[in-house]
Amino acid sequence: MILCIDCGNSRIKWGLRTAAGWRVQGALAHGEVGQLAALTVDWPEIQKTLLANVAGPLLAARVAAVVAAAWPGRPLLTAASQPAAAGVRNGYRSPERLGVDRWCALLGAWAKVGGACLVVMAGTATTVDSLRADGLFPGGLILPGLDLMRKSLARDTAGLPLAQGLYVAQPTCTDDAIVSGCLEAQAGAIERAWRRLGDPAAPCLLSGGAAAAIAPALTIPWQGVDNLVLEGLATLAGEMRE
Repeated sequence: MILCIDCGNSRIKWGLRTAAGWRVQGALAHGEVGQLAALTVDWPEIQKTLLANVAGPLLAARVAAVVAAAWPGRPLLTAASQPAAAGVRNGYRSPERLGVDRWCALLGAWAKVGGACLVVMAGTATTVDSLRADGLFPGGLILPGLDLMRKSLARDTAGLPLAQGLYVAQPTCTDDAIVSGCLEAQAGAIERAWRRLGDPAAPCLLSGGAAAAIAPALTIPWQGVDNLVLEGLATLAGEMRE
């Protein structure tokens, strides 16, 4: 059994994986990282831990300390973006500079689809990454996430609120106009990237905390997929070495 941990900008997601699949998954706030140690009660047989971290070295060190105390002598392996792994080739100009969360999400998507798809992670930031039918990642987009868009308008403009409106095609109040505009911007970036794939059968895999809000604005085929980064870490488990 392996423990996969995804330290994102806002939360820590984790999952326990066996050869038969996921046993359990969960999420914690950054300040709750010590709660990972409670897994020893029900799952003392964890053999190794895989970590994908984009939340900075301090949180990575805290995770390492918790894992070392809870499962002494068992390895903690930290994922990093590579030129190629698990059937996916990294087309980034400097492959090692691709965010490891995006890399793991691409690996998780390839493991699920095995073909062309668009990989959208809608969290603090929204990332929109293309994956071709031959396994090449040719590049992708990063834009402010849905909440960041709303907050930037409230923070950096005079008189605009932190909108709590609804998505409508023709907004007739400011709150609806802001929420609808932010959603249209997210959906537009996603749909333009999907069309560049040139494959009408390619699904858009949509994951992350804002996925449910963005999905109704899309006019392309999409699939909701939970925890793609964890899926990618599980895919890497057989390739990562101590």
